[in-house]
Amino acid sequence: MARRRTKKRTHVGANNPVTPAAVNGHANTRDPKSMVIRIGAGEVGTSVSQLATDVRRVMEPGTASRLKERKANRLRDYVTMCGPLGVTHLLLFSRSESGNTNLRLAIAPRGPTFHFRVEQYSLTKDVRRAQRHPRGGGKEYITPPLLVMNNFTSPTSDANTKVPRHLESLTTTAFQSLFPPINPQTTPLKSIKRVLLLNREQSDDGTFIVNFRHYAITTKAVGLSRPLRRLKAAEKILKSSKDKKGGLPNLGKLNDISEFLIGGENGEGYMTDATSGSEPDTDAEVEVLETAAKKVHSGKARAAEQEGDDEEAGTNNNVERRAVKLVELGPRMRLRMTKVEEGLCSGKVMWHEYVHKTKEEIRELEERWERRKKEKEARKKQQKENVEKKRKAKAGSNKSGEAEGVGKDDKMDVDESDSDLYEEDAFDSEGLEGDAEEQVNARMEEGGEWEDEEEEIAKSKRSKKKSLRT
Repeated sequence: MARRRTKKRTHVGANNPVTPAAVNGHANTRDPKSMVIRIGAGEVGTSVSQLATDVRRVMEPGTASRLKERKANRLRDYVTMCGPLGVTHLLLFSRSESGNTNLRLAIAPRGPTFHFRVEQYSLTKDVRRAQRHPRGGGKEYITPPLLVMNNFTSPTSDANTKVPRHLESLTTTAFQSLFPPINPQTTPLKSIKRVLLLNREQSDDGTFIVNFRHYAITTKAVGLSRPLRRLKAAEKILKSSKDKKGGLPNLGKLNDISEFLIGGENGEGYMTDATSGSEPDTDAEVEVLETAAKKVHSGKARAAEQEGDDEEAGTNNNVERRAVKLVELGPRMRLRMTKVEEGLCSGKVMWHEYVHKTKEEIRELEERWERRKKEKEARKKQQKENVEKKRKAKAGSNKSGEAEGVGKDDKMDVDESDSDLYEEDAFDSEGLEGDAEEQVNARMEEGGEWEDEEEEIAKSKRSKKKSLRT
């Protein structure tokens, strides 16, 4: 009987981890999720569209990478879907009539919203074009980046400064919540492949400017010559299932392996980073514990190895020194905060860079917002009562002994997707059930049109009943 096949490429097997936590150490269903959106898909231009695409790459894997915006989509459409999809953050790119590129960072579902002006930006393709050896497009985007924030809180700030202390702490919390927290005890070092650097420029003129940088982390062994590093890389290639022709060194013209290590007949000898005469950059060197699998020895071999470890007293052969280097991936942005709102892209203005209110004006705004809130709650309550009243009336009419066919005709009268209810420039829900109808009903009720509509519906029902009886 043939041996049963074990699927390892698309199923959980020997080469695939059982859970996502085994890959990055902190994968969880409660991790923050984001949507990077360009508002006004046909008006922002190609550069801003590409910038939004590059920022999506930065936010991976917890973002909607293949999101397709339509020109008819409105902000309400995306906000409505935040709850079912578990989206916690919205990054909205737009362009004003004066040509300024703006970015809004909104925390769903209740805010706050941070407004930034993108003063300068460079796309990922521009950053790669300026580098000699660009990096990216590999496995760097499988895990979220490491967030590094600098100078977000000033030691001299307080409640009376131009940028108050509570605004600094609120902005810090908003950016920290973009990515899942990292647990140093459980997160493997190999899962941290990228760094997102947010650096605030210190200024005394009341501006809040953040520099946005995105890097990839690369490491290489220190203390080995270049030929020896090539041999180690060739050993890994031989053990892997990749193409073995491109990465192997050519030793066909050499008599011995030593000629390759010392540089041929006229070589200068075996040289390392420590003996080459150049001063190594010790600030970028770290000690890393090797995670390579060890060969299982017999009992005698383990005893001999343990005796050798006791003699060496404190030396650890598994620790190697590696040099850490950052390679920029892009994009770059220089963000200037202009406004902070209390709600999700609406609500009271908590801070503004250009507009400053007096205490009396702030008190008037508070009263105005309270009045608007009460009016909105009253409209919702009245609309709910009207819906309940109609439902009870309909249930009573069904119990009075109407024919079954009449009930079906009544149901056909109410067309929830009737296109006549929508104006050309009105709200477009793009297939989101219930939102457009609720907004149209609220608008009709505010203008006093709903009572007329209700009378027309009642008249049409009475005329249909008479025609059926005759």
